[in-house]
Amino acid sequence: MSQLEFTFEADDEKHLSIQQRFERFHKKHPEVLTYLVALCYELRRRGWQHYGIRSLWERTRWHFQVEKELGAEFKLNDHYHSRYARLILKEHPDLEGFFELRELQRL
Repeated sequence: MSQLEFTFEADDEKHLSIQQRFERFHKKHPEVLTYLVALCYELRRRGWQHYGIRSLWERTRWHFQVEKELGAEFKLNDHYHSRYARLILKEHPDLEGFFELRELQRL
């Protein structure tokens, strides 16, 4: 078992918005953002000016579940990838325009 604490959406989180659940997950797992940002800069070094967050999300899932051997128990909620794209652009203004952003759905 890994040192990371696995995160599941418990019944007590069902009343929270996606944004609130995302913020809670991000606080518990800052390494996800760190890894995504590293991928963005790797792509930039290779000449990419734009890329899809969904593709990077799946690569991140592979990294943690397979390469880091955390297994299927380490969940990356598909509702969070668009929030990570926004957070990356906010914290790294030099990546402005790297992702195409659409309006967030309020679920």
